[in-house]
Amino acid sequence: MLKFALAGNPNSGKTTLFNALTGSTAHVGNWPGVTVDKKEGVYKKGSEPVQIVDLPGIYSLSPYTPEEVIARNFVLDERPDCIVNIVDATNLERNLYLTTQLLEVDIPVIVALNMTDVLEKSGDDIDEKTLEKRIGVPVVEISALREKNIDVLMNRAIEAAKKGRAAASVLKGNSLWQAVTNAEIALQLKGVTSPLFHAVKLVERDEIEVENHPEEAAAVEAFIKANAAEGLDAEAEIADARYKYIAENFSTTLTRAKTYKKGELTRSDKVDKVLTNKWAGIPIFLVILFAVFHVTFSENFLYLGSIIPAFGEWCGVESESVWKGVFFAGGLNSPGVILFNLLDLATSSLGEWIVGGLESAGASEWAIGLIGDGILGGLFGVMSFLPQILVLFLLFSILEDSGYMARVAFILDRIFRRFGVSGRAFMPMIMGFGCSIPAMINTRTLADEKERTATIRVIPFFSCGAKLPILTAIAGGLVTVFGFGNADVITYSMYVIGMAVAVIALLVMRSTTMKGETPPFIMELPTYHMPRFKNLMLHLWDKTKHFVKKAFTIILASTIVIWFLSSFGWAFWKGMVEMDQSILASIGRILQPIFTPLGFGSQTGAYGWVFAVAAVTGLIAKENVVSTFYTLACCLVGALTSGALVEVDASVMAEVMAMIAGGEGSEEGVLEVVAMIAATNITPAALISFIVFNMTTIPCFAAVATAKAELPKGKLIWTILFWLLVSYLASALVYTIGQWWWTAFIWAAVAAAVTTIIILKNKADKKA
Repeated sequence: MLKFALAGNPNSGKTTLFNALTGSTAHVGNWPGVTVDKKEGVYKKGSEPVQIVDLPGIYSLSPYTPEEVIARNFVLDERPDCIVNIVDATNLERNLYLTTQLLEVDIPVIVALNMTDVLEKSGDDIDEKTLEKRIGVPVVEISALREKNIDVLMNRAIEAAKKGRAAASVLKGNSLWQAVTNAEIALQLKGVTSPLFHAVKLVERDEIEVENHPEEAAAVEAFIKANAAEGLDAEAEIADARYKYIAENFSTTLTRAKTYKKGELTRSDKVDKVLTNKWAGIPIFLVILFAVFHVTFSENFLYLGSIIPAFGEWCGVESESVWKGVFFAGGLNSPGVILFNLLDLATSSLGEWIVGGLESAGASEWAIGLIGDGILGGLFGVMSFLPQILVLFLLFSILEDSGYMARVAFILDRIFRRFGVSGRAFMPMIMGFGCSIPAMINTRTLADEKERTATIRVIPFFSCGAKLPILTAIAGGLVTVFGFGNADVITYSMYVIGMAVAVIALLVMRSTTMKGETPPFIMELPTYHMPRFKNLMLHLWDKTKHFVKKAFTIILASTIVIWFLSSFGWAFWKGMVEMDQSILASIGRILQPIFTPLGFGSQTGAYGWVFAVAAVTGLIAKENVVSTFYTLACCLVGALTSGALVEVDASVMAEVMAMIAGGEGSEEGVLEVVAMIAATNITPAALISFIVFNMTTIPCFAAVATAKAELPKGKLIWTILFWLLVSYLASALVYTIGQWWWTAFIWAAVAAAVTTIIILKNKADKKA
């Protein structure tokens, strides 16, 4: 099977082309020895199947970043049958710099001139035939987003792969060309493949080439010293020669319909004048973020129920019907809530039907408990949140694919650079909203090791989809029991708190233990464009597969274990016991005092250990927190309704009974949380503290394993301690201020003292 490599600059549309070519055949692994994503798939629509390898986005084949080293090694060592070089037609000159380097490798190359649809809209035109003639390899105009000319590109690439190609360089005639030629001859005599590429890199004093070919490097250095101007920077000279050749020979094939005068803005620039404004940029980002959460979580969409009181009352009445309650609450439900309610209605109905069938068949108590509470209760409880996770992920994907998230990094770079943090670090952080694992992997784009370590440590504070059920369930409980605002406002606030903790922790680290130079942040802002529906659906499908796989493996096993531990005592062979006599209760009571300063410890009474246990099970997978709620709450609801719990707030008890009588079931986990509130008399401040702890503490085991692979040796243990310390302090701060407002002054004084010490120490270090 032929093997093609996709190579191109970041934001050139390379991933979009990869998805268009491979579709459902794509799979993601890791490059040998490193944990940067390796994407592979098969193109099946041509004259023969072709394996497609998506190389990391790079600007050159120089060894400045891990991505460039990976791409370079793959091209030189694996020697694909053809390199498909994706070039952004709207940014021709900059993108063709990489092309001139690829041409120096004796492997067939084809240029995929992407985003030509954007050029056509602006009236610009590239003379494809002339460019092909001058560049010396096939050039095909495509639109990866609209899948235009994709098959033409692949057919020509297959033809090129079968013909082979000799290496060529645009550097002929340059003052250093003789040095390149001498090095090429020497490398040919040694039998080095692609000698022209290696020769150019030797002249550039490329550190990898100098290490691999020390004798030839010394000869090149001596030749340059004898024949070139004194103090000549060979690398800069070659870079200038490339750009000069591109400008004179390649860029002239582009004809602009409109010549922009100095200071005249493009449409994308005009939008950026607003979205990246120095003062309005961050407020606009926060508003957009709130809109995302409102569409996902609100039970009063666009606040119509509040704006039109009559409509809100009508919705409240309609919501008493089980079916109509899917669409209405205190107003019209948001799309995310509607989808959640539909799946929850389906899973709860299926669960009731299965349990009813078991009871009718005379199944034993433990079998009914295992299937109803242990398996279906926890599994269906977590699965019900899948629609909202997908809606949230879809909206973030739209923001990313449209080009807006790149602007967010630019805005943040402008603000936080003075504190030693570059905007590049915020790209993987923002990815943390989807999943911490790829976000941590993405930190390999950061050149500074200390900045990478600090960024990996704060990524879990950007709440991933797995933490979403915790936020939604507890927010619903706060609203139901305490009338505490809106669920979407609470959820949004928790995400903002997570980001704030991340930023503060990052700034503290970069000012103390992780001090270092702030590397320059150079990123080309892509033009705004509408995301492609097919690509968004592929993203959602990958997310769904990942979530379902986890639900039916880790989470399923965890819920069964939690059910067993909460249903049996240490003498488990004697049969089932009340939950407060269970193995889990005895373990939970040992852990419970640890969380007292956070509000969900000893002060929550005999059943307060359920929160401690839920927090600990979340270390395996964050979805386990809610699945633990569902499993334990089944026992708590039974104890409440039977009157076994006497020290219960009467109003909360009435709320539980009303929800059971109204058949509300486990809507968004609210019944379960309300039952736990009733059993423990936990306060609103402690509930919010519980959210903050789970958002900022040690992430799931998979993320910890990824962090271990990405961090320098010996840093994992300190990173785990960092997560525990930050989550404990952040939760304690939230609880104490929420419970006793005057403690805010104590926390402020401590923060001021710590800040002063850091500033004074840094000044002393500078003087030293």
